[in-house]
Amino acid sequence: MRRIFLLLTFGLTNLALGQEMLSYDNYMTWVRGFHPVAKQADITVEFGEMELRASRGGFDPRLYGNYEAKRFKNANYFDKREAGLVIPTMAGVELKGMVEYNTGTLLNPELEVPEDGLAALGASVNLAQGLLIDKRRAALRQAQVYVESTKAERVQILNDLYMESTEAYWAWAADYQNVKVLEGGVKLAEERFDMVKESYIQGDFPAIDTVEAYTQVMDRIYRLQSAQIQFFKSTQFLNTYLWDENNEPVDLLESVYPENVLDQTVFDFNKESMREYIFMHPELLLTDYDIESLEIDRRYKSNMLLPVVKVNYNFLVEKLNDFELSPFLENNYKIGATFSMPLFLRGERGDLGLAKAKINFKTYERDLKLLKLTTKLESEIYNFETVEQQLGIYTNNVNGLQKLLRGEMMRFEVGESSLFLVNAREVSLISAQTTLNDLAAKRKSAYAKMLNAAGLGFDD
Repeated sequence: MRRIFLLLTFGLTNLALGQEMLSYDNYMTWVRGFHPVAKQADITVEFGEMELRASRGGFDPRLYGNYEAKRFKNANYFDKREAGLVIPTMAGVELKGMVEYNTGTLLNPELEVPEDGLAALGASVNLAQGLLIDKRRAALRQAQVYVESTKAERVQILNDLYMESTEAYWAWAADYQNVKVLEGGVKLAEERFDMVKESYIQGDFPAIDTVEAYTQVMDRIYRLQSAQIQFFKSTQFLNTYLWDENNEPVDLLESVYPENVLDQTVFDFNKESMREYIFMHPELLLTDYDIESLEIDRRYKSNMLLPVVKVNYNFLVEKLNDFELSPFLENNYKIGATFSMPLFLRGERGDLGLAKAKINFKTYERDLKLLKLTTKLESEIYNFETVEQQLGIYTNNVNGLQKLLRGEMMRFEVGESSLFLVNAREVSLISAQTTLNDLAAKRKSAYAKMLNAAGLGFDD
C-alpha cells in the first residue's frame, strides 16, 4: 500500500489555489536521501570494508592447546600437554610462544622436559617463497583494492540514479506544461465556439462556421485527454523515485506540480573539463582496480616459483624470566629448517602464465572501455549543444507563431480573415508550444546524460 505524499516533507512552495510546487532540487535531495538504490550504493562500500576486515583476520593471533595421554594396564605411558600463541606479522615473520609439559614412563625421549615444564619463544621466517608476499598478504592487499573499487561502484550507481531520476522529473515537467497548454487551447476553442454560435444566432456567421468551431473543440479535447494520459503515466513513473525515511514508497498529491520546464537554467558546462573527468570515470576506475588486483595475484604467483626455505628458531627456558639470560644460539635453543621445491614447476608456471594472460585481457578491455566512454561523452556533448541550439531556434519559432496568430486575429476581427485560418494558426502555435516544452525537458535531460557520460552525478 503506497503512502500519500506529505507536501511539507519536501519543503514545497505554497502558491495560489492551494497548489504546491515540487522543485527539482528538493526532488533530487529526496531521491538521494531515501531511494533504495541510493541506499544500496552506500551499502556497497560496506562490502569492501567487511572484505578487508575478513582478510585482516589472517593476521589475527591464534591461541592453541594440545593434550594427549595414554594409560594401559595401570601404566602411564605418556601425558603430553602443550599450549601456545602464534602471531603472524605483515613482514612475513611468524612469532611463537609456547609452554610444554610432558610426563610418562614410556614418553619419547626427545619430548622429555624439566619437571616444571619447558617454555619456548621463537619465530619462523620464510627466506625464499613467502618472504616478500604470501597468500595472506596478497589477500589483504586485494581486499584493500576492493575497498576502493566499491567506492567507485557506489559512485557509478549514484550517477546512474541521478541521470534516470533527472529524466523522469523533466519528462513529468514537460507533460505538465503540455497539459496546461492544451487546457488553454480547449478554453480558447470553447470561447470561440460560443462566440460563433452567438454570431450565427444573430445572423452574422453562417451555420458552417459553428461546425468548424465545434470540430476544433472536439479535436482539442481529444488532444488534451491524450496529454493527460501521458502526464498520468509520467507522474506514476516519477512516484517510483519517491520513498520516505521508513523505506515506504509514497505518491504525489494531485495538487503538486513541477517547475516550469521553460525556466532558464544556467549550466556549468566546460567541454575540456568534461574530457578530463573521463579518466576518473567510475567504470574506468573499476577496470583499473581489477588490473591492480590481478597484478597482486601475478606477484604472488611469481613468488610461488621460488623454493620453500623456512627457518624456525626457539629459545628454551624453564622459567619465563630466564629469557633475558639466555644467549642467542648457546645451549638452550631449538632450531630447524625446511626446504622443498618441485622439479618442473609446471603447476606454478601455468598459474603465473594464466595470471599474466588475465592482466593482458583486462588491459585490452580497459583500452576499449576508455574509447567507448570517450566516444559516448563526445556524443552526449554534441547532443547537448545541438538540443540547446534547437531550443533557441524553436523559441524564436514560437514567438513568430504568436505574432502570426495575433495578426490573424486582428484581420479576423475586421473581417479580412476566416475562422479556418485563425484555427490553423492556433493549432500551429499549440503544437509548437508543446514541442518547445519537450525540447526544454530534453535539454535538461541531455545535460544530466552528459554529466553521466563524464562520470559525474550526485555531489557527495
